[in-house]
Amino acid sequence: MARGDAEFVEFARAASARLVHAAFLMTGDHHRAEDAAQTALARTYASWSRIRDDDAYGYARRILVNHLVDGWRRPIREYPTEEVPEQRRDDVADEVATRRWLTAILGVLSPRERAIVVLRYYFDLPEAQVARELDVSVGTVKSTSSRALEKLRSTGERAVDTEEACR
Repeated sequence: MARGDAEFVEFARAASARLVHAAFLMTGDHHRAEDAAQTALARTYASWSRIRDDDAYGYARRILVNHLVDGWRRPIREYPTEEVPEQRRDDVADEVATRRWLTAILGVLSPRERAIVVLRYYFDLPEAQVARELDVSVGTVKSTSSRALEKLRSTGERAVDTEEACR
């Protein structure tokens, strides 16, 4: 295997699920999340010989976020086909309910707010690193994060109130 392919395969196996999950949290769409994670891994592989000894996961994460942000700036046109791809069906009602709740509650945030919340709280990155990855100031990260968390709190409270009223 050339260029450390075995190392990359090991890295891709270890990192792909977390990249997909992070992309899903940022997009709310499982298919777009898988595509974004695949793109991030492909671009990481292209630079593997240069970055494998550094923070390869950080590099892949940065590519993932940049790819998603680019998509928000200039959306990709998709064309429907006649064939529907195979879908896996797991009977995991609690996971589905939690995922729907999380997607719905994150849906109230703007793309920038979602990216900051996911990077800051899902990846547990410091504010300075989030600012570097999104090319914004630390103050912007702080203020946007604060507004996003307030939106999430108020949306979460309304969701709980609505759920209790339905009982």
